[in-house]
Amino acid sequence: MQLDKRLILYIEDHEDTRELVSLVLRQFNYDVVACSTIEAGMNLAQSQTFDLYLMDSWLPDGSGLDLCRRIREFDRGTPILFYSAAAFEADRESALQCGAQAYLVKPSQNSELCSLVSLLIEKSRKGLL
Repeated sequence: MQLDKRLILYIEDHEDTRELVSLVLRQFNYDVVACSTIEAGMNLAQSQTFDLYLMDSWLPDGSGLDLCRRIREFDRGTPILFYSAAAFEADRESALQCGAQAYLVKPSQNSELCSLVSLLIEKSRKGLL
């Protein structure tokens, strides 16, 4: 039986991290579209439907908080998960205030990231977010 694929947009400027996390997510049966800038992320988010947005806090052309706000202007329902090295509680609170559903500090265990991704997508599909 084929498992249902879920599509994630991953915005991360660090190439090695972007490739590694994308690989891990694919191993957990997620389809991943990855990019490195807010501009590219916005273009993709406006042209496709995703099950989850996964983003870093610091991007070369602005902050993940700005990206989160901009996505929320046209997409209020798709879950947003920050995956960032910004580890202060204020960083997490700012992300949640901008419209994110969750914040995970990297590095983390692959299983923790994938479990949180799965939980957010499933809650979204059931209308619980």
